[in-house]
Amino acid sequence: MTAHRLPLTEILTGLGLLAAPFVLPPLGFAPNTVNQILVWGLFGIGFDILFGYTGLLSFGQSAFFGTGGFVAAYILTNDIVSSVPLALLIGMVAATIVGVLVGMIALRRTGIYFAMITVAIAEMFFFVENSPLSHWTGGENGIPGVPTPRFEIGQWSLSIGTGWPMYWFLAVIYFLGIVIALRIVRSPVGAVLVAIRDNPVRAAAVGHAVGLYKLTAFVIASAYAGLAGGLLGVLQGFMPPDAFTFDTSGQLVMQTAIGGTGTLFGPLVGATVWLFLRDFLQSALNLGSAWKLVLGLIFVLLICFLRRGLIGGLKDLWTLSRHRQVLEEPPEEAPPPAATDAAPLPAHHGLEAPSSGPILTARGLTKRYGGLLANSDIDFTVNSGALHGIIGPNGAGKTTFFRMLTCEVPPTSGTITFAGRDITGMSMTNVCQLGLTKSYQVNQLFSRLTVRENLRIAALADLRGKFRLDLFRNPARIPGLTEQVDRTLALVGLTRRADTPVSALAYGEKRRLEIGLALATSPGLLLLDEPLAGMSPRERVETVQLLKSIRQGRTMIVIDHDMDALFELAERITVLQEGRVLAEGTPAEIKNNAQVREAYLGGVVEA
Repeated sequence: MTAHRLPLTEILTGLGLLAAPFVLPPLGFAPNTVNQILVWGLFGIGFDILFGYTGLLSFGQSAFFGTGGFVAAYILTNDIVSSVPLALLIGMVAATIVGVLVGMIALRRTGIYFAMITVAIAEMFFFVENSPLSHWTGGENGIPGVPTPRFEIGQWSLSIGTGWPMYWFLAVIYFLGIVIALRIVRSPVGAVLVAIRDNPVRAAAVGHAVGLYKLTAFVIASAYAGLAGGLLGVLQGFMPPDAFTFDTSGQLVMQTAIGGTGTLFGPLVGATVWLFLRDFLQSALNLGSAWKLVLGLIFVLLICFLRRGLIGGLKDLWTLSRHRQVLEEPPEEAPPPAATDAAPLPAHHGLEAPSSGPILTARGLTKRYGGLLANSDIDFTVNSGALHGIIGPNGAGKTTFFRMLTCEVPPTSGTITFAGRDITGMSMTNVCQLGLTKSYQVNQLFSRLTVRENLRIAALADLRGKFRLDLFRNPARIPGLTEQVDRTLALVGLTRRADTPVSALAYGEKRRLEIGLALATSPGLLLLDEPLAGMSPRERVETVQLLKSIRQGRTMIVIDHDMDALFELAERITVLQEGRVLAEGTPAEIKNNAQVREAYLGGVVEA
C-alpha cells in the first residue's frame, strides 16, 4: 500500500503545477500573484514541519527569511556571485547556520516562552538590518537590482523573465521542496517529530533525544525560509526590508492556519486564499488599507469553524463519510494473549543485562524538595529475571522513588547502578537506551496516532538509537521494525486494534498499550507504575494475565495498590512508608510482618 501511495502525491502536485498557468488566470489570478503564492508556499513548508509536525510555534521565521534573502541579494548585486541558483543556495546555507545558532538558544524553553524568544530574536534581526548592517542591507531602502536567473550551457543560454517564465522557475523549486519535505515527514525522523508534537515526555521516555530532533525541525524550517527569502528578491528584483518584520512571520502563521497545519500543502492553500483576497479586496472592492480588517475577520471565521484549516476540514469530511459506521460502533476489546501466543521480543541493543545476580542496585537514595524529605536513605536491589513488587500507602514516596530509578528526577544523594554501570544523574532518554524503561501510572500515549504507530515510535528508538538523521529513509526498510511492532501487538493483545486511533480505545486497551510502549523498546529492566490503576474487575483480571505472560524471561519492578495481584505476581516485595524502606521479603514474609500489618494492612492478620 505504502509503495503505491507515496508517489501519488508528488505526481498530483506536478500535474497541478503544470495546469496552474492555464487554470488560474481565468479565475482572476495575475502571474505575479501566482509567483508570490509559490514563494510563500515554499516558505510555509518548513514552518509546517516545525509547527504542524513538531508542535513548535515560532513567530521568528522572518529572521531566516530575511537572512537568506539579503545574503543572496547582496552577493548578486555586488558581483560576488553571478549565478542566481548558487546565490540562492548560499543564502539558504546562511539561514541554516543562523537557524542552528538561534535554535540552540530558543529551544532551551518550551511553549509560550519558546514563541516569545523567537519574537524577540526576529525583532533583533530587524533592528540589526536597519541600523548596524544598513551599509550592506540598504536599511530602509533594501537592496535593489537583484537579477533574474540566467542559465548558460556552452553557446546556449536562457534568461528567465518576469511573469509566467518566472513561474516555471519557481514551480520547479517548489516541486523539489515539496518532494524533499514529503520524504522527510515519511521518514523515521518525521515519525519522531509527530510523536514529539503529541507527547514530548513520552517520546523522551522511550529513548528519543527530543531536544536534538526539535533542533533538526528548527533548522529545516530555517533552510526553507532562507531559500524562500532569496526567491522573493529574485521575483521582485528587489529585496525589501520588511522581510525581517514581525508582520512577515505573522502572515506566515495565519496562512498556514488557514490552509491547514500538518499537511505541508496548507501554507500553499493559505497563501492562495490570502493573496487572492488581498488583491480582490484592494482592486475590485477598492477597500485600500481596510483590506486587512476584512481579511482578519475572514481569518477569525475560518479558524472558528475550521479549526484544522481548509485541508483539515476536507479531511474530516472525508473521514466521516467513509467511516461513520465504524466511528459509531463501540470499541470491542480483545483479551490479552496467553504466554504462548506471542514470540518473545529481541534482546535490547543497550547494556547487556546479567543472566543472574543484581541487575539494579540503589544505595542511600535520598530526595529532598526544599524542606520536604520525599525519600530517605533507601537501599534497593533487584536480581536479574525477578519480578519485584513495591507497595506502600499513599504518600509513602513510591512515585518519587520510581522516578529516581528511571532518572526522571535526580536524587539529592545516593547512587543507582544498572547492569554494572552507574546511571546516577543520567537522562531518562539515555537510561532507556541502556535498557531501563517504564510505563506510567497515568497513560502517556501518542493520542493522535494509531496503536501501530505508537509502538513503531518506541521500536524506532530501540533500533535506531536516540538520534539519527535518516531524513530520507523509508521506515519499512529498517530491519526488524515491522516484526518488533507485530510481536509487541500480539504480546499485549492489540493485534486486532493495530490500526485503530488511540482515542477510540477503551481504557483497558489504553493501559495495555501503555505497557506495550515500554515493551517495544526491548527493555532489559521493565518498571510498571500502577498498571492496574483505575481498572474494572474484568480489566484487572485481564491485565494480571498480561503481566504473567510478559514476565517470562524479563526483569520487572511493579508498583501497585492491588496487593492481592502483587502478592500473586511478585517474588519479592519492598514496602515503603514515609519515604523509607519499612520491610522487604517474599510475599509470605510481608503478609506476616507485624510492622507491615500495623502500618499498611491496618493490623489485619492473615487467616
